[in-house]
Parts: sequence; structure tokens; C-alpha cells
Amino acid sequence: MSEPRILTERRGHVLLIGLNRPDKRNAADFELLTGLADAYGELERDPDLRVGLVHAFGDHFTGGLDLADVGPRIGADGLSFVSDTGIDPWGVSGTQRTKPVVVAVQGTCLTLGIELMLASDVAVAARSTRFGQIEVARGILPFGGATIRFPRAAGWGNAMRYILTGDMFGADEAYRMGLVQEVVDDGQQFDAALAIAERIAAQAPLAVQATLANAFTAVREGDAAAESQLQPTLVRLAGSEDARIGMQAFLTRTPAEFVGR
Repeated sequence: MSEPRILTERRGHVLLIGLNRPDKRNAADFELLTGLADAYGELERDPDLRVGLVHAFGDHFTGGLDLADVGPRIGADGLSFVSDTGIDPWGVSGTQRTKPVVVAVQGTCLTLGIELMLASDVAVAARSTRFGQIEVARGILPFGGATIRFPRAAGWGNAMRYILTGDMFGADEAYRMGLVQEVVDDGQQFDAALAIAERIAAQAPLAVQATLANAFTAVREGDAAAESQLQPTLVRLAGSEDARIGMQAFLTRTPAEFVGR
């Protein structure tokens, strides 16, 4: 039997989520899409998990969608690959995640790989990574959120320059446009991303999730909706056990060990 398309591993409070189809440049077939959504569901449901780290085995992050496998599954209502217990990793349908996700990329990162970065919170790229939003060259459009998030992250002209041409670009250009937050030497992307994920996981989880939720609200519903939630959320967090732990750590100048309550 072949190995699962997605391999998960718990590293403290971080869930490592590995794309595991290296012989096909981690091209996303239906099994990989479903497995990735299930892994996001696991991250969401487990209270001991605070951050997800998506990475890839092999030389490449992803060659994009495996159209030979997925294409025939696109029906009248589009493509459905999220189970009842899964969460759409691209955040364009169904239940939205509430926990942070960090992504580490290398090699080739095409189409849905870029969209997965854009749907995450922090992305780290190996210096030699090559990116391409090439859907228009295949006769389809980006359907994992690039039409929405790429212009927001990079600016309209930068986004259209690559979305409408399908041209490839490098890690430095991705950094210039804000698609990735850090560029590191080849082979260092996983460790750099893990350091960020573990740093996030060390913070008060209720506060991290509340901060993420408010930022999501601002993007999806506007500033006024997010502003209206700030004070009520502050009051709720101020009464938490983690707030007491954080204050005690501040007063005693000792590291805080948050419990998520």
C-alpha cells in the first residue's frame, strides 16, 4: 500500500502537516486535498494543538492541481473535497479555521500552493523557490482564493501581472510583494517556519485565537464589525486564567506557561 498523501506529526502544541506525494512533485490529487482538509479539522478540534505547520516532503512544495485526477470530479457545483470533519485549508467554503497556520515552501510552488500560503498566516520560502499562478494557461481560473487574496497582499498591479500571465517568479519577488514573510537558505525553510510556529504556540492560545478572529472579521466584514468586537473580547480575555498567568509572569519576570483557559 502507498503511504498517505498527508502525514501529520505532533510537535508539542504544533501539528506538522506534510504533503507526501514527492514522486509527483506533491501535485494535489483528490486524496491529497481530502487528507489536507482532514488534517486542518484535526488541528481545529484538538484543544492541545495551537498552531499548524504545513510543509512538503521532497524537493518541491507542490506542482499544483493534478487535473487528470481532479478534473473529472468537477461537477455542476464545482469541486467538493472537504469531509464532515474537515476544514477547507483555502478558507473559501464551509467552517473557517480559528487557529494559526504557518507554511514552509521550497522548490516548485504552483497555483494552489500559492493560494495555500495566501490563506495561511505566515509563509517562509527557500531562496530557490519558484512560484507560478498558472491557471489561465490551463484554461481555468484560480479557485482557491488567489483572485481575492493575491491583490490584497501584493497590490492590484503586482497580482494581475502574474495571475493574468501565468509567468513564474522567484522567492525575492514573492517577498517583495508580501506573499512570503521570510526567505531563507535552501533547506532551512522548515526549521525557520517551525521556530515561528513554536513562538506562536508559546503565547496565550485564547488571546492568539481572539486576535486572529478579529483580524479575519476586519477582512471579511469590515473595520466597523471588527472594532465592535474589541472591547467585549478584551473583557472576556481579561477574565481568563491565561490572563492571570500572563500578569503573574510579567510581575515575576518569569516565562508564562499558558493553559488555554
